[in-house]
Amino acid sequence: MRSAKVQLVCYWVFLLWCSLCGVSFDTPASDQTLEKIQELSPYFETIPGTNIKFEMVPIAGGSFLMGSPVDEPGHSPDESPQHQVTIRPFWMGRFEVTWDEYDQFAFKQQIINERALGGPQQKGVADALTRPTPPYADESFGYGKGRQPAISMTYHAAMEYCRWLSAVTGKLYRLPTEAEWEYAARAGSKTAYSFGHDVATLGAYAWYAENSSGAPQVVGKKKPNAWGLYDMHGNVAEWCIDQYDKDFYSTLRSGISIGPVLLPDERRYPHVVRGGSWDDHPARLRSAARLASRKEWSKRDPQRPQSIWWHTEAITVGFRVVRPVVEQEVLKGIKSRITRQSPD
Repeated sequence: MRSAKVQLVCYWVFLLWCSLCGVSFDTPASDQTLEKIQELSPYFETIPGTNIKFEMVPIAGGSFLMGSPVDEPGHSPDESPQHQVTIRPFWMGRFEVTWDEYDQFAFKQQIINERALGGPQQKGVADALTRPTPPYADESFGYGKGRQPAISMTYHAAMEYCRWLSAVTGKLYRLPTEAEWEYAARAGSKTAYSFGHDVATLGAYAWYAENSSGAPQVVGKKKPNAWGLYDMHGNVAEWCIDQYDKDFYSTLRSGISIGPVLLPDERRYPHVVRGGSWDDHPARLRSAARLASRKEWSKRDPQRPQSIWWHTEAITVGFRVVRPVVEQEVLKGIKSRITRQSPD
């Protein structure tokens, strides 16, 4: 009897926690979900069959004002209007995905099958996963590999990496939504950068045009933000799961509860890229700054149709992964819809 009472008290405490963090469920919370909540702490994931590890940092749920005020230096119209957003808790990669990790997907692993591996089974997720086709040229562009951030992969490739990682680990990994990315980048701040407004301080936290020596740098060499995430400003810009629409913010009603996310379609472009890069000036590195991918990122690719895996000009673009505690309904089973026949 005592055990049952303790379990009941724990369950009601759990429900209160969910309410405060913006977590809701379409069905009663499962034992597996309760275990995930209790385990919300940093952890290392080892890619099966390798000794390669990456670290995931817990990000507590909460609400924040997304976008930037019109008087913020560097403000762009696509960052308005500001709007209140609630985010569910999730884990995020402490660092950007490195070549050590990405090479396991792109070049080392055999074609895999999710069911054979016991990976996460979700409606709409295809069983078969394929590796990228060979790149047109040196995919690292001479910048080196190892702990360097992986670069030049397309949106489709980043999405497929996440599906592959989910399959081989048995955990659900994906790209962050644009809202999740900004929430994590701000780390509770309301200023242009996570550390404040002073651009003179930027060099302590970010690799950008003025200090990068014209190249991406090994991850984690600058200061992290308040939530322990490195290189959220600069180094490489990062793919988000959203389709890009410059007017998206103006379509959102005030006080939206969970999200938002602009679901991608079969078009190759444009998708959202965040954070700025080693080749950008300070305004592009702000927490609210948005960038749209574009066809010119593959202008030197002579293939017709052009590769859906590699860009020839996107040497400033990479990504990091997230793992939701409880997935948004609209994102369950999401995958890239891009094929070789997809329009630009």
